[in-house]
Amino acid sequence: MEIINIGERSSFGAQFAPIVLRVSKKYKTPLICMNPGQEIPPHPSATGVFYIVGGSAVMTVNGQEHNVKAGDMVFVDDGDTRGIRAVEKLTAFAVHISS
Repeated sequence: MEIINIGERSSFGAQFAPIVLRVSKKYKTPLICMNPGQEIPPHPSATGVFYIVGGSAVMTVNGQEHNVKAGDMVFVDDGDTRGIRAVEKLTAFAVHISS
């Protein structure tokens, strides 16, 4: 078991870089800390579960934009394209599940 304090691990920079909290053969868990306007361009990936801890963003899934905010959880299927652009200072984490 491991307990991770998201607040202690959060870091916001001039350029976005994910903070990998845990990784194994079956999953990867990045922490996403973005300033307004920063983004991850849409890309295909494995099954993903995203939880918005704080702030708000626009997630693009298969070309459709969706507004997300603190408290929202988003499920994206394997192979679907997904991207995210921060509207407000954003803290989120994802769990990418390998097939």
